[in-house]
Amino acid sequence: MIKHLLLFCCAALAFAQDYKLDTISTAPPGIPAAYASLLDSKGYRVSGPSGPWCEVWFRKSIPTGAKPTDQSIVFPIAQGTFLGILRFPGKGADRRDQTLKAGVYTMRYSNFPVDGAHQGVAPQRDFTLLTPIGNDPDPNSKPEFDKLVEQSKTSGTAHPAVFSLEPPTGASFPALSTEGEHDWVLAVKVGDLPLAIIVAGKYEG
Repeated sequence: MIKHLLLFCCAALAFAQDYKLDTISTAPPGIPAAYASLLDSKGYRVSGPSGPWCEVWFRKSIPTGAKPTDQSIVFPIAQGTFLGILRFPGKGADRRDQTLKAGVYTMRYSNFPVDGAHQGVAPQRDFTLLTPIGNDPDPNSKPEFDKLVEQSKTSGTAHPAVFSLEPPTGASFPALSTEGEHDWVLAVKVGDLPLAIIVAGKYEG
């Protein structure tokens, strides 16, 4: 039994070492001025076994409204709100394990619809959809759901490029932690708003 316990602990330790978090002291290079003015100069780099996986910069503060009346929605953020920038230095992937090209993407807030196709994908309906920044010129726009879905598909994917958002489980920011068997979660505080995003892993269902 001790042998099995040691093997389990070693496997868990190896899993915990798969990804690591570093802070970035400069804003993403070469992005349009309209976006640069909204972003926090500090970003986050998540590195995996093969090197840097993704880099994330959130805006200085995320506009919020009244607490959602729908209990399946966590964050009081309007549909289509610009949340920040995500960069893949190399080939990336989203929550559905769709391949995404290296490059810079905008992150916009949305909720997946209540239908049979999305049942059970997450306890909450909060997601961010990615769009190549060249196809999303106005950070102040708030595209409606259908428009944002089509805009996100310009990432070269059949389905919009999605990353799950959730409330952080801890009180330390920034932090990178494991969740379940596959997911790596980045927890941050954007202005006064704590949030977490699954930056690596995929939905198994």
